[in-house]
Amino acid sequence: MNAIVETADRAPVNPVAPPHATHKLKLLLKREYWEHKGGFFWAPIWAGGISLLFTLMGLIMAEVGLRKVVSERGGIKVDGEVILNGLDLSALSSTMSASDLHKFAEGTSAATASAMLWPMLVLGFVVFFYCLGALYDERKDRSVLFWKSLPVSDRDTVLSKVVSALVVAPVLALAVGIACMIAFLLILSVFVLIHHGNPFTLLWSPGNLLASAGVFLAAIPIYALWALPSAGWLLLCSAWAKSKPFLWAIMLPVFAGVFISWFDLMGAFNLESSWFWKNVVAHLLGGVFPGTWMHVADLSVFAHGDAPTHMDILQAMYSVLATPQLWVGAVAGIAMIIVAIRLRRWRDDN
Repeated sequence: MNAIVETADRAPVNPVAPPHATHKLKLLLKREYWEHKGGFFWAPIWAGGISLLFTLMGLIMAEVGLRKVVSERGGIKVDGEVILNGLDLSALSSTMSASDLHKFAEGTSAATASAMLWPMLVLGFVVFFYCLGALYDERKDRSVLFWKSLPVSDRDTVLSKVVSALVVAPVLALAVGIACMIAFLLILSVFVLIHHGNPFTLLWSPGNLLASAGVFLAAIPIYALWALPSAGWLLLCSAWAKSKPFLWAIMLPVFAGVFISWFDLMGAFNLESSWFWKNVVAHLLGGVFPGTWMHVADLSVFAHGDAPTHMDILQAMYSVLATPQLWVGAVAGIAMIIVAIRLRRWRDDN
């Protein structure tokens, strides 16, 4: 009996390997997603649904108005020659030249891409308020005591919130936006079929659909870099403010802009006060909204006068990488995120 006990006591114990850093980050990202699923997932869906509802209402109103015109005038005159009893898209498309069909395809592509605007616009508000409450709310409801009891560092916790705001939320909004584009084309396809058109010829161009989605996907790295100072500032206010982080986040940059404008402090650098408002205040508070970087982009690619292609948009967008505003802001954002990590480490509102 003693031999059995001694053998059991001497049995080797396999040490438990610590979780890998990527596994820990994955769990933290899942936590952020499930805690903020309403903003990350449902808010873009509701925004896209509302935009599609407005599109459907507009098409119904246009259809009613068109039928009213047909009943009153007995038909529609096209180019002064062809009179159609209603809108026959098959007959109308047969009269269009190759260049006309190309322009029609470009217009359809632009309209399809616009179906993504609402989810991407809501993304800016979601990221703004998410970062603003990410560290403040957990102190307010005391859940920070539980999360600090886990073997997760303040660095990993804050970085998971940064990745959630600048990568996870845009990817989810992009996925919803692509679904909105497809739904938009399906709605238009019904309209085209009603008027004897071929939606596969007039609407469904896989190249344009994939190119539009690709442009938005390629914008995510630019968005993450451009939004870094905004995310850093909002997280810093969230970690520092004892109450009302929204007021602190808004009023401090605004009061700084008013002070600088009042005393014309930018004149010492041969700059106008509007430079501070545009490059500091607007960037801190509005950098989380997609497309706000285009005012520093090289827009000379659009000077040819024709409708911009997807490559033109990509070239203009990635020209932002050559601007000092992007990199100075990114460095400032990283610095503020580091300060937010330090603040979370010792911040206690008791």
